Amino acid sequence: MSNQLITPKTLSGFMELLPSEQMQFEKIRAVLEETYRLYGFYPLDTPVLESSDVLLAKAGGETEKQIYRFQKGDNDLTMRFDLTVPLAKYVAKNAGELAFPFRRYQIGKVYRGERAQRGRFREFYQSDIDIIGDGSLSIRNDAEMPSIIYTIFTKLGLDDFVIRINNRKILTGFYAMLGLSDRAAEIMRIVDKTDKIGREKVADELRELGVSEEQIGKILDLMSLKGTNSELLASLRAIPSENEQFCEGVDELEQVIAGIAAYGVPEKNYSIDLSIARGLDYYTGTVYETTLCRYPEIGSVCSGGRYDNLAGYYTNRKLPGVGISIGLTRLFFILSDRSCVSTAFTSPADLLVVPMTDDPEPAFAAGAAFRSGGIKTQVYLESGKLKSKLNYANRTGIPFVLFIGEDELASGKYTLKNMDTGEQISAEAEELIRVIAGYVRKKESVSVLTADRAEPAEG
Repeated sequence: MSNQLITPKTLSGFMELLPSEQMQFEKIRAVLEETYRLYGFYPLDTPVLESSDVLLAKAGGETEKQIYRFQKGDNDLTMRFDLTVPLAKYVAKNAGELAFPFRRYQIGKVYRGERAQRGRFREFYQSDIDIIGDGSLSIRNDAEMPSIIYTIFTKLGLDDFVIRINNRKILTGFYAMLGLSDRAAEIMRIVDKTDKIGREKVADELRELGVSEEQIGKILDLMSLKGTNSELLASLRAIPSENEQFCEGVDELEQVIAGIAAYGVPEKNYSIDLSIARGLDYYTGTVYETTLCRYPEIGSVCSGGRYDNLAGYYTNRKLPGVGISIGLTRLFFILSDRSCVSTAFTSPADLLVVPMTDDPEPAFAAGAAFRSGGIKTQVYLESGKLKSKLNYANRTGIPFVLFIGEDELASGKYTLKNMDTGEQISAEAEELIRVIAGYVRKKESVSVLTADRAEPAEG
């Protein structure tokens, strides 16, 4: 038998983090989850594996090429490629047991076999919220989504972002006015690539689709309308139209913009953008894309929109919804790559208890006492010199070390060392818990992201 060692490696497109990085990732994830709960969403966890006929009911094109699909016995199985289709199945399956509007959030891994590249992964976390109605869903829900996005990004420490908003009914109605109803979906997929390929290539692709120069000019003119939200709404109102869908889209967009303002979102953080289309066919109304102003090259970091009948492949019951999705893994990678993530959230504990005698039981008791006081605590049980124990605290980022030796056992007071300042104090457990808790509160007040420090990494 060969004793040759196998080289440990991770598959291309799959991300593993060092412990300190994982702590930073979990802090960002916690901010998202706390915000979703703050807005009253239920948590949901759907299976990673689904029957292929269920998961791929609406698939096609690029989706079919990217899925991980395999046979296990008689079962044809597919790994979920997003969290939206599993939600549609879940709601259709459990509609009789749910209270509507049904509000859910889900943070979980999805799988796409696309080409792995910098910042693009094959296994990655998505963070989704959706509101599903039974039969109908008020347009006012569409105004709540930007409020949630705003809350998340400001909690993370970002304020230089814009939520760009449009309504696909405006585009569908406008293309119908140009006599292009039969190609509306293809046109929207092309228009949605404007940020990536530019206006000239958009025009070229429209020509290939058989759109006339006059029609292309009008499509590009609509996309290019600029101004404040109120000015853009006025421009849309000024377009002569009897198309019902176009007018309905303008009405809905106006209601959403007014609702966002009522939620208290500053206007600098949201704007109408008539070039936003979202390439997925299931979007039927409001659409969103969120971009970081300092990093336009990143593209959208949070997107979503309104869909009228996503569950139509599973039930005849009309279940309209609206939702947003944040690509959590990609967002974390990009921000880490630019040194945007604070280093304040890298330690697994706030206190390391170090016994200085051969009897570990007093250290166990101290650990229990500090944990009861809400302090995240490790007990160091390995032998060795004090220097190696302090080095462990430094390497893991634990800010306080508690010593328990003969003097401490005799006096009933512990010695606490601040690893940042080197200061030591001697006191009873209750007082030391207050000291550490004060430090923890201060640390928790630090912004998760420090975008003002961000510069693109080399390479």
